[in-house]
Amino acid sequence: MGYGRLGPTESDPGEGSGTSLDINEPQHATPRVPPPRKKKIIFLAIFSIALIAASAVSAALFLGIGTRASGQPQPSSLTHRKPTQAISKTCSKTRFPSLCVSSLLNFPGSTRASESDLVHISFNMTLQHFNKALYLSSAISYVNMGTRVRSAFDDCLELLEDSIEALSRSLSTVAPSHGRGAGGGSPADVVTWLSAALTNQDTCTEGFEGVNGAVKNQMTEKLKDLTELVSNCLAIFAATNGDDFSGVPIQNKRRLLTENDDISYEDSFPRWLGRRERKLLDLPVPAIRADIIVSGDGNGTCKTIAEAIKRAPEYSNRRTIIYVRAGRYEENNLKVGRKKWNLMFIGDGKGKTIISGGKSVFNNLTTFHTASFAATGAGFIARDMTFENWAGPAKHQAVALRVGADHAVVYRCNIIGYQDTLYVHSNRQFFRECDVYGTVDFIFGNAAVVFQNCSLYARKPMDFQKNTITAQNRKDPNQNTGISIHACRILATPDLAPLKGTFQTYLGRPWKLYSRTVFMLSFIGDHVHPRGWLEWNTTFALDTLYYGEYMNYGPGGAVGQRVQWPGYRVITSTIEASKFTVSQFIYGSTWLPSTGVAFLAGLSV
Repeated sequence: MGYGRLGPTESDPGEGSGTSLDINEPQHATPRVPPPRKKKIIFLAIFSIALIAASAVSAALFLGIGTRASGQPQPSSLTHRKPTQAISKTCSKTRFPSLCVSSLLNFPGSTRASESDLVHISFNMTLQHFNKALYLSSAISYVNMGTRVRSAFDDCLELLEDSIEALSRSLSTVAPSHGRGAGGGSPADVVTWLSAALTNQDTCTEGFEGVNGAVKNQMTEKLKDLTELVSNCLAIFAATNGDDFSGVPIQNKRRLLTENDDISYEDSFPRWLGRRERKLLDLPVPAIRADIIVSGDGNGTCKTIAEAIKRAPEYSNRRTIIYVRAGRYEENNLKVGRKKWNLMFIGDGKGKTIISGGKSVFNNLTTFHTASFAATGAGFIARDMTFENWAGPAKHQAVALRVGADHAVVYRCNIIGYQDTLYVHSNRQFFRECDVYGTVDFIFGNAAVVFQNCSLYARKPMDFQKNTITAQNRKDPNQNTGISIHACRILATPDLAPLKGTFQTYLGRPWKLYSRTVFMLSFIGDHVHPRGWLEWNTTFALDTLYYGEYMNYGPGGAVGQRVQWPGYRVITSTIEASKFTVSQFIYGSTWLPSTGVAFLAGLSV
């Protein structure tokens, strides 16, 4: 959540009370010694721009358009050119049509392109803009910055790199010259990756909220239009492939399953897990042969988790198993980066293998930067461990676990904190048999995520605060994101239970305009307020959000006194509810659901 934003209070249910930290830090132009990572970023950015320029030339040649050696179009009064019918029709589908038209007109080959060609041209053009933004942003890496500004700046560089990879994979999937599916992806994958890139830009921008100074001003200029460009890509692709992916507004989708459709059940976990991984999630620890063993006493391969992550291969299609023996591991902001694919962390059990940290926004960090453990590498799995942030409620935003990895699975884990405990940042995620503890917005983010058979515990917050279980931040109606809580238990911790009349708890509140959250077939305790849901700020997003409840039970599950917002609904259709199950919400319609004894692909076995 935004830096300095406090929890909801009785007097102001939207922004809360308390004083924001003063983070208006002066910026100095004194150069620093360039760290190795920054040198690498600049090199990669320059290399990427060269590749995209070459790609632009190729696109122009493919479409028969003359270019200069630089890949730029011949000077032909671009500012006075009118869009072709194909460009006008394509851009009419977007949320930012003027930018769509002007940006396409400035890209080689667009004026002779068909609507089909314009799909991949829009991807190519957007990727070129991102590479340029990374290059220009990296150029100010050596400016001295205060801690808070440096945190936001580093977030943006990391997120730009992640977005470039997401856009590159999307482009290689849709570009006709590479063949359908050349990028190894499906339409559902493309929508997921574009949704993640859009979320990344949102997170980058939020990091500079409350900050003034030269760095913020320069970054605002260098990142100009990126969010809108990705949004336009997403809209164009969604309009072309609307029947092939999940997660778009329900009224815009064809029916995928009926109440009588036959769903096959094969294994214990999602189809994106191979047979070996599904077995690994069920095997006892002694039967698993780990690639790397972490033991704080020195009797393993590594003494620290950071060293184990460093040893793991990059972009590996083979599963790397890291066994973390019982103990408390407090290392500085552990992260599985985007290059570390298919890492599986196995502990000795909840409360036995503990990864902890105490970073919070009071350390002059962005919320994104406070995570005790973060994972963005595709195929991330965690099993039988605890992730904790012990900063406490008075420190406000303090993340225990942040996940931005696609096809992520978190199984039989504890995730413990107060405000902003679990950051389900982006991409597709699945949580099974986990216990999550917190107070304000303690499950938040913009992933497409399903929680199944989990226990979500509201804790005693600070005085005058309200508890909110979720804060979902879907910003664009074409994003395939949302939080689905299916067959879970919504409970109060022992310190809150006797005080439930003093501290109110709500199922969620809308962080962004198209916030989307559903609770289905879950037990809801009596600590949840009869209204169920809380406003963010007066009427914000109440008619654009999608909040739903389907056949929940327990003393807090009654819907008779629920909010009467236009975007809230009591779901009565199994067809509508099924759209938020594993098989449809995080698989995509092109994947068959897979399940077993402990996994539900649909609403029920």
